[in-house]
Order: sequence, then structure tokens, then C-alpha cells
Amino acid sequence: MHPDYFDIHSHLNFSDYVADIEEVIGRLKSTNTYTIVVGTDIESSKQAVSLADKHSQIYACVGVHPVDDPSGGFDEEEFGSLVKNHKVVAIGECGLDFFHQDKSNSRERVRQEHLFLKHIDLALTEDKPLMIHSRDAYSDLLDILEPLAKIEGGKLRGNVHFFAGDIDTARRFFNIGFTVSFTGVITFARDYDEVIKFSPLDMIMSETDAPYVSPTPFRGRRNEPVYVSEVVKKIAEIRGEDLEIVKKVLVENALRVFNVKL
Repeated sequence: MHPDYFDIHSHLNFSDYVADIEEVIGRLKSTNTYTIVVGTDIESSKQAVSLADKHSQIYACVGVHPVDDPSGGFDEEEFGSLVKNHKVVAIGECGLDFFHQDKSNSRERVRQEHLFLKHIDLALTEDKPLMIHSRDAYSDLLDILEPLAKIEGGKLRGNVHFFAGDIDTARRFFNIGFTVSFTGVITFARDYDEVIKFSPLDMIMSETDAPYVSPTPFRGRRNEPVYVSEVVKKIAEIRGEDLEIVKKVLVENALRVFNVKL
């Protein structure tokens, strides 16, 4: 079945959903919403793959978050095995995060960059897109990705999740073939309007980052992938475009970028 909505970044593998995961997935099915469940370490990545194996509406992304566990590493063998699963459509979430970290700390910078490069190597080897996480680090990320893009061309590709950058930053990502995605925060904050209007429709996607940042009218509640419909509705409203057209294009973008086989 062709999706009506595609939430390209959620964490149904988190403990927030242990008590009612089947009901949450039932709501996915009843609304014909698909999602990519994203790993943040080896265990949550395995859980993402397990969910994807069991449910046609779910796909998986495997990787290690840059700062969730600074002592954690990247086991190339384990992740190399996971990515062979046909439901694994991306590598991540990976990237750089200096929101709580001192950017001038050379040891921390080297640690994060080394971890990120391991994800890039796996993505290139397995011909998968990257799921990028970035906080206070867009320029640093682009300083890594732009030279690589000149060497690797379109083989180096991916999406910048929970995009919060400006138009110039978005343009730099678009220029190397990376898309960006927006969360429910756009339903209650106006900081994103101009970049949403600027972005080519075929270069953006919708996500929830569930269980975080529930969109209006669900603020204050645990987020779910089905609430991605509110994100899509807001993107159409901000752009002044027909909702049905925006819905269709955003789904097609997800299927294309992540090479999803329905």
C-alpha cells in the first residue's frame, strides 16, 4: 500500500512506548502512516530493525548518536551486519552536536568527528543515505561533507533531521544533494517559516522525532508518528500550497531519498 504520510524520523524503540507499542502501531496502520525508526546506539538500532521486521509500515535507521553516550563506540561488524537487513534504509542518527559540549575541546571534537566518519564510511560502503543529527554544528558538518561530496558525488547523500538552520545553511546542504526535514516545532514557532518557503518542495520532508516535540494541538503529550499529519499540514500552510499536493510530494521524497521498497 502506498503511504498517505511518511514520518521519516521517530523513536518507537524508546521506552516511552513500551506500555502501548501495539496501539501506537495500530494507529499507524489505521491512518496509513509510515515511519523510519531511528537507532541511537547498537541496542536501540537492533530494536528498530526488530520493529521494522514485524511491521510493513516501519523501516529502520541504524547508528550511534554523537553525544548520547560519549563513552560508546561504533562496532563496524555489528552495524555492518544490521545494515544488511532489507528494511534498513539509512545510517544514523549521526553527526555533530556542540549544544552541550565545548566546541573548543579538541578531544571531544575529534571523538565526534571520528564517530561521524565511521558512519559515512558505512553509508558509502553500503550505498545508504545518512540520517544527520546536528546541534550548533552545521558549519562544522558542512566542512566535512562538502569536500567529500566533490569526491563521492551523489553516492554521498542523506537528510538533515530536525533542521533549524537558516536559508544559507539549507542552500549549502541542497547544493550537495542533502535534504532537510521539519518537526512539529513548526506548528508553534515561526522561526522556520522563511526556510520552509525558500526550500524546493522536492528537497524537504516531514518528521516527528517522536516522542519529542509534539505538534499543536498535541503539545504537552507524548508525540507519535501519526501526528506527522500536522507537520505536513503546516508545511502546506506556510508555503501557501495545496495540501494534497504537498502530502503527495513529501511521501515521494521519503520513498526516493531512502530508496524505500513498498
